[in-house]
Amino acid sequence: MTFEFWFMLPIAIMIATIAMASGVEGATFFTPLFILALGLPAEIAIGTGLITEVFGFASGLFAYNRKRLIDYKLGLSLLVVTVPMALFGTWAASYVPADILKTILGMGLIAIAVAFLRTPEKKEVERLDDAIEEEYGGEKGETCLVTREGKEICYTVCNRTEGRLIAGVGGMFIGMISTGLGELNGYFLLQRCRVPSAVAVASSVFVVAVTALVASTGHFIKFVQTGGETLNTVLSLVIFTVPGVIIGGQLGPLVASRISQQTLERGLAILFIIVAVFMLGGVIFQ
Repeated sequence: MTFEFWFMLPIAIMIATIAMASGVEGATFFTPLFILALGLPAEIAIGTGLITEVFGFASGLFAYNRKRLIDYKLGLSLLVVTVPMALFGTWAASYVPADILKTILGMGLIAIAVAFLRTPEKKEVERLDDAIEEEYGGEKGETCLVTREGKEICYTVCNRTEGRLIAGVGGMFIGMISTGLGELNGYFLLQRCRVPSAVAVASSVFVVAVTALVASTGHFIKFVQTGGETLNTVLSLVIFTVPGVIIGGQLGPLVASRISQQTLERGLAILFIIVAVFMLGGVIFQ
């Protein structure tokens, strides 16, 4: 283990701050950075990005649990699918050529960018929440949560089978390329499953945190078995990225209160498209 990656501490703080402010998985930033800037092999970059992400999401999970916004029953119903699919994705990544992994990651970044550009504006989210409240409010909802502030949120989860299929695909992606589950969960829970936005975000954080933990454990076991330079590189990175994401996880909410969600997501969409172009260009023209 060396200190050659000391500069990743401030970078990790910045990335985690943006990730927590926007709700994007941290590995969405870290994995391309490790591949393009540090020149790491795709499999090491993906695994290290996931290991780093787990610590960042743990901070968010703790915060949402305190607010009592997590629908654990809904989350567990998705984890039944995402966990085994994440393990499958981790296993499959070992047998997929690096160029294909980079291509999948590049295409995934473009898909995330498109999703950001199509994200409903705040007024649209409020309209969806009002519609859910009108349709399933009060005693009509199958599920009712009481937040820390004493507010009761009631709703009925629909499209459960579709949700498990979507989450399963996201779980496989997080195992293979370290990202994708959070974005797919956000689409399903809010727009298809008709879960109120506050609960949708909190429950998605729970699902992603647990799934990422399982997937990162699979990658770390492979790193330990490989040992040597691979394990040394991973440890040399995480000793700086992990403290960085823990600090950034606390700064993210402050940034979110000063920059509109729509502005942040539009900027990230442009950034992801640029990174994807470099990623795919490197595969095509190498």
